[in-house]
Amino acid sequence: MSKVCQITGKKAMNGNNVSHSKRRTKKSFDVNLFTKKFYWPEQNEWIALKLSAKALRTINKKGINAALIDAAKKGCI
Repeated sequence: MSKVCQITGKKAMNGNNVSHSKRRTKKSFDVNLFTKKFYWPEQNEWIALKLSAKALRTINKKGINAALIDAAKKGCI
């Protein structure tokens, strides 16, 4: 599976690694992802999601159902 958050849609970025002599080499900045299981009471089942740290905070704030609905509207799921 790719390194993409299933709630926010965040994915890896590309950039430059700059040395002291200002030499630039390509670098990939990966997302801070976690695999976490949640109980979804509306569907009465457990789901496993690959989430970024920001998505975990969103789920703690809004709840799993509201976060999944917003992700479906964005097209992330």
